Amino acid sequence: MDLSNLKPAAGSVHSRKRVGRGPGSGLGGTSTRGTKGAKSRSGYKKKIGFEGGQMPLQRRVPKFGFKNINRVSYKAINLETIQTLAEAQNLQTVGINELVAAGFISSKHLVKVLGNGEITRALEVQAHAFSKSAEAAIEAAGGKVVKL
Repeated sequence: MDLSNLKPAAGSVHSRKRVGRGPGSGLGGTSTRGTKGAKSRSGYKKKIGFEGGQMPLQRRVPKFGFKNINRVSYKAINLETIQTLAEAQNLQTVGINELVAAGFISSKHLVKVLGNGEITRALEVQAHAFSKSAEAAIEAAGGKVVKL
């Protein structure tokens, strides 16, 4: 057995059905398309969502809501995450670069620090936004908040 004598399994390969090749083939005439109508013609293509003339689903269902194009979304990082990162790497400053290096965020993300957990050491924390509770907890521990 090598690459030169490989063959597909017996019965797994079928020859193509050649339609429209005269009455002797048994597949002439209408070429298995039935008689008349758009579906029997060449070039037929059904519109996406077309339901045979019935009111399509996307028009039956009511519209609601909108997408705010000015929305700014932040990646949430909790104080407990910052605390464990600072302890593990013995850091005095925790910023975007440290969080990216640790794999918590991508460099594209905007970061908001939230107040879940405790912070026990005086750290300088750099982020794009802070919740009030997170800001208070960092400053209570003797740290510094830097908004980017």
